[in-house]
Amino acid sequence: MKLLLKTMHKLFICILLAIIMFSSCKDEKRALVVSKVKQASKLATTEFTIDKTIFATRDKKLLGLIKINQADFLAYTQAIIKTGINLDNLQPADIEINGKMISLQLPHVEVINFSYPIEKYRIDKEVSHTHFLNKFTVEDFDRFFQQAETDIRNNLKYLGVVKTTEEKTRQMLEILLKNLGYTEIYISFKKGQLIPEVENGLTEEEQQ
Repeated sequence: MKLLLKTMHKLFICILLAIIMFSSCKDEKRALVVSKVKQASKLATTEFTIDKTIFATRDKKLLGLIKINQADFLAYTQAIIKTGINLDNLQPADIEINGKMISLQLPHVEVINFSYPIEKYRIDKEVSHTHFLNKFTVEDFDRFFQQAETDIRNNLKYLGVVKTTEEKTRQMLEILLKNLGYTEIYISFKKGQLIPEVENGLTEEEQQ
């Protein structure tokens, strides 16, 4: 009886050690994946160039009723947007490993940098023209520029940048994970805000 108890005790210890070693091994694999994925974060970025045309008219009326002339304004602008995934936010709990199978739930796509350079602002002088007492002011040009930037920011989520960035990130990480020995790979993305939307020239955070 004592021999049986000793044998069962040893068996229990062996099983417990095996579980601990297995768990430790999985934690080490998970930590390795987290480390490698974070190192590749700079590669998981995508740059987009978006052209925006600005057109405006202003009517000059006599006594507010009779149209005398019309001032026209046409300009071409360009926004440069860089999107990516902040893989520094990746947590061990976002990774599931089972043998050669690995499943990752990545942070959402977000705009890393939004640039709307004034030097890309080009006025089409062949179309744009003014008349006496009916001219656009510098303040008008600034307002047009700001409205165009707001329009780009608020419609960015409809332009396919999220899908494109996710696809590029998935392709890059699949290569990385295959090199680590995984043959069954599942990658999904969390939902989140792409870029703070703008209202009256202010982002949601600036309005608060």
